[in-house]
Amino acid sequence: MTLAGAGLLWMGWAGFNGGDPYTANIDSSMAVLNTNICAATSLLVWTWLDVIFFGKPSVIGAVQGMITGLVCITPGAGLVQGWAAIIMGVLSGSIPWFTMMVIHKRWTLLQKVDDTLGVVHTHAVAGYLGGILTGIFAEPELCSLFLAVTTRGGVYGGSGGVQVLKQLAGGAFIIGWNIVATSIICVVIGRVISLRMSDEQLMIGDDAVHGEEAYALWGDGEKYDGTKHGLDSDDTRHGRQASGATHML
Repeated sequence: MTLAGAGLLWMGWAGFNGGDPYTANIDSSMAVLNTNICAATSLLVWTWLDVIFFGKPSVIGAVQGMITGLVCITPGAGLVQGWAAIIMGVLSGSIPWFTMMVIHKRWTLLQKVDDTLGVVHTHAVAGYLGGILTGIFAEPELCSLFLAVTTRGGVYGGSGGVQVLKQLAGGAFIIGWNIVATSIICVVIGRVISLRMSDEQLMIGDDAVHGEEAYALWGDGEKYDGTKHGLDSDDTRHGRQASGATHML
């Protein structure tokens, strides 16, 4: 289920990055190509790091690497060359990995954040990284296809260094804006209803508390009872017999 969802996410991400110019042109083509290049590179790097430091690859780790690659390339998907997308993939597969696997486990403040999906690392870190790298690798000719204003990345000389500073300032502004706006929203909601379930409810499951079960099997959710659902259970035999009778009819 995780891999199926990841595949749908990857496909959709290529769609909205490629659709950003609102037309089929060089910019949209580069965006789709770079999205796939960066995501694939980041997935491989994250998996490689998992194997080196943990001794085996991880499906969740591969998906995390895919997501960080998709997030990182988004700011400059149609503005960078393919070789730059590879570099961005290497960095998006390693820097967020380091912040998640090393810094997060050693920083007490981060451990207090209820971030089950690791969004701080896969989106905040990877997104800011992508913005900065866009300021470094944005290719002038590709930029001219997207904007009438002359823009160039730091590696292309001229005023390229200024663009990096603009990317840093823009990212910092968005981070500050999100912190303030989200905090206000959470305070207002917290006045009406608790922002967090009790530990007892969380043990049951947030979906089960609301009368729902994710990926429910046999009508009883994720609880597997071998005596009831095992291959040798009476219910299963009866089910096979009923099924056979149905086919004969």
